[in-house]
Amino acid sequence: MVFKKMMRAFGVGGPSVDTVLANPNTRPGLTLDGQVRILGGDHDAAIEQVVLGLVTRVEHEHGDGFVEFHRVPVAGGFQLGAGEQRDLPFAFPVPWETPITDVYGRRLHGMTMGLRTELALAKAVDKGDLDEVAVHPLPAQERILDAFAELGFRFARADLEHGGIHGVGQQLPFYQEIEFHPAPQFAGGINEVEVTFVADPEGVEVILEFDKRGGFLAPGHDAYGRFRVSHAEAETTDWTSVVESWVREASGRYQGLRGAGGFGGPAYSGGHGSHGYGHHGHFRQGPGAGAMAAGIAGGVLGGMVLGEVAEEIFEDDGGDFDFGE
Repeated sequence: MVFKKMMRAFGVGGPSVDTVLANPNTRPGLTLDGQVRILGGDHDAAIEQVVLGLVTRVEHEHGDGFVEFHRVPVAGGFQLGAGEQRDLPFAFPVPWETPITDVYGRRLHGMTMGLRTELALAKAVDKGDLDEVAVHPLPAQERILDAFAELGFRFARADLEHGGIHGVGQQLPFYQEIEFHPAPQFAGGINEVEVTFVADPEGVEVILEFDKRGGFLAPGHDAYGRFRVSHAEAETTDWTSVVESWVREASGRYQGLRGAGGFGGPAYSGGHGSHGYGHHGHFRQGPGAGAMAAGIAGGVLGGMVLGEVAEEIFEDDGGDFDFGE
């Protein structure tokens, strides 16, 4: 669904902007295609620049706020006549590390994403149009999420944490955590599992963080695992078996929160408060899609209501959009 908002750019009689997406659904590494439509006001205007940017909500140590994490100029300076309409086509590249917002047509609870249009005129900037977009998982990410569902893990929520993951060639200033409640066979030793994907053109880094339960004589602790998956492996791997082996290997290790990086125990920068480390349409359903989709339909994504998310961020309340909170 494309959200069309015609906003007066710079007072009465100024130009207005409306961005129309051909398809708001995409994946990391693909593009968002569409047009920026600018309509002149009641006088000629000098347009200095038109820019598109991806915007999402990121959690910080002292709260959360909206962050624009990728900007692409659509047009440089040009003159816009009174009443003139100018259509500017674009193909906006979606970064490989862009977080997942939707799985099988359902919004992940806690995720928001929008494409914002900025119109610069006479040294002023108007935030213009904001269109909701849906980022679906890459095939490898989708199969891994399917495998967690097949094993009985239940989706809890997803969020974005400010900071970086030690030892990973991360480009964005945040990372996504997809949280699961443990499967029954692991519930005795694990409170929750957090999955982080860091994708690039060759493959995906998969980082697992386990909140392990304590015992009568032992306190609880976190355990970590880090694994590399190529895009070519997505269709040819028994992911349920692979993910089960990852869980058993990584959850069986003890790694202190301030431990050194490396396989099974990456250290992290940014994120979780006092200890200084955080850890961290055309989309085909895979063989494990039934379990994941059934979990979503059955309320596994508890509290997820797309309309509420859209209303919170994308509904025009008659004022400017504020992404700097």
